[in-house]
Amino acid sequence: MNSTQWLQQWYESQCNGDWEHQYGVKITTIDNPGWDLKIDIYDTNLEGLEIDYQLVEKSEEDWYGFKADKYKFEAFGDPTKLETLILKFREVAEQHNTLKKV
Repeated sequence: MNSTQWLQQWYESQCNGDWEHQYGVKITTIDNPGWDLKIDIYDTNLEGLEIDYQLVEKSEEDWYGFKADKYKFEAFGDPTKLETLILKFREVAEQHNTLKKV
């Protein structure tokens, strides 16, 4: 399953008749240029997740960063990093789910 399919499946699994009316996933562009991925994690099994901003920067043109603040996961990256940002959210979500089961 590719990252877009996985994100679609994750989003659909959150939709319960209420959540999707106030929360969701937003993919926009930024003027650096690049991408801004915002995913509401309020009222999901990821609620409460905190990640300090982490920046991975190989150069001014090759970078991405991400963070989580209990209620929202947000990731930013250069124009080639949309797939990377979604994959980072998937990694974080799967890691969090594994940790909660233990």
